[in-house]
Amino acid sequence: MTTEVRRLRNYINGEFRDAADGRTIDVVSPVTEEVYATSPLSGQADVDAAMEAAAAAFPAWRDTTPAERQKALLKIADAFEERAEDLIAAESENTGKPIGLTRSEEIPPMVDQIRFFAGAARLLEGRSAGEYMEGLTSIVRREPVGVCAQVAPWNYPMMMAVWKFAPALAAGNTVVIKPSDTTPASTVLMAEIMGQILPKGVFNVLCGDRDTGRAMVEHPTPAMASITGSVRAGIQVAESAAKDVKRVHLELGGKAPVVVFDDADIARTVSGVSEAGFFNAGQDCTAATRVLVHESIHDEFVTALAKAAADTKTGQPDDEDVAYGPLNNANQLKQVSGFIERLPAHAKVEAGGHRVGDKGYFYAPTVVSGLKQDDEIIQNEVFGPVITVQSFSDEKQAVEYANGVDYALASSVWTTNHSRAMRMSKNLDFGCVWINTHIPLVAEMPHGGFKKSGYGKDLSAYGFEDYTRVKHVMTSIED
Repeated sequence: MTTEVRRLRNYINGEFRDAADGRTIDVVSPVTEEVYATSPLSGQADVDAAMEAAAAAFPAWRDTTPAERQKALLKIADAFEERAEDLIAAESENTGKPIGLTRSEEIPPMVDQIRFFAGAARLLEGRSAGEYMEGLTSIVRREPVGVCAQVAPWNYPMMMAVWKFAPALAAGNTVVIKPSDTTPASTVLMAEIMGQILPKGVFNVLCGDRDTGRAMVEHPTPAMASITGSVRAGIQVAESAAKDVKRVHLELGGKAPVVVFDDADIARTVSGVSEAGFFNAGQDCTAATRVLVHESIHDEFVTALAKAAADTKTGQPDDEDVAYGPLNNANQLKQVSGFIERLPAHAKVEAGGHRVGDKGYFYAPTVVSGLKQDDEIIQNEVFGPVITVQSFSDEKQAVEYANGVDYALASSVWTTNHSRAMRMSKNLDFGCVWINTHIPLVAEMPHGGFKKSGYGKDLSAYGFEDYTRVKHVMTSIED
């Protein structure tokens, strides 16, 4: 039986279109390794058209009231809830994610985040007007920046699209967003849904590859470029945007340390770490994949974590018992496998360390111990279901090891000592520090990192303000 290959299309100025030159990309299922769709390979003409549409729509969208933008975003949130099963199906086809987990762990926060930014649209506050020079009154205006070029990743195609378009639209910007070339289906469906609500040109979707994204960032129209992706991609975007001084928002890689002290509840910690390390096949910049354990409980912890890994199941999207699905693509499977194949002699694979099955990009839950701070697998992001374990002797060494990488996105501390938890939260050089938990996020709190994990914040009022600019207005009050 031959599976029908669907044709996905760009969404520009309220219309679905093929690439201007007709080029396409095959979209491969990570579950079956078969082509299930084609999407446009957008070129310069397509980028020009999308940017022109977004620029033309900007003045009217900018001038809508916050209440009007709020109403539109609330309608989008409602529509996503109504079309939840369609979105889940598209996302699972995109990524191979378990259907049940996508339903419970992605749709509710996505809808909540859209509603949060709908409310944020009406809560922009600044310093009060005042006379800072005699006879003159100063006020501060918050304004949208303009057209936003946005590039979303393949690990959370739907949710990361929401993190980008919701604050941008709420602030009065227009958007041209590009999904990953391996996961365009759910973003195209979002465009179909949002097209029934938003004016033409306010939200545009361009499918394509790295060259498409590069052309978007280099285009003279956008005032801001936002990307969630690798450090390499972020550096390229920043370099390109610097040429015409575009604002840049970067959410890049992570290598989250999980610091476990000797007073931690081992069973609870192992459960939390395994869940947060293997969720979404470890394809999460905040994943709990670099564990630092006090030497006095190291062996006991490793044994328990290896057992938890062995009890964790990967498999088909419709299997309700699986914790995660496949890696996203063949290149990612090769990358994860390569880290394990290149392990140094002093490392020990305690669980997993191999591909699962002969079809699909499935990889076993893996635990590796015996590692040193300068090992490749400690210093570089694996982005797979691989948890490493190191030991430390005291709090000072724990901080040294935790901070001793180029990434600085997220971290966690596991201890019952409140003072220690507060010291660690101060000394850990990461944008987020969880205490006795790992990976929960809420719309009200900022998410973003330091160092090579990028800059700018997603979610929260901080994320909203990133999509605005500040203008000083001064007027004479003298007769």
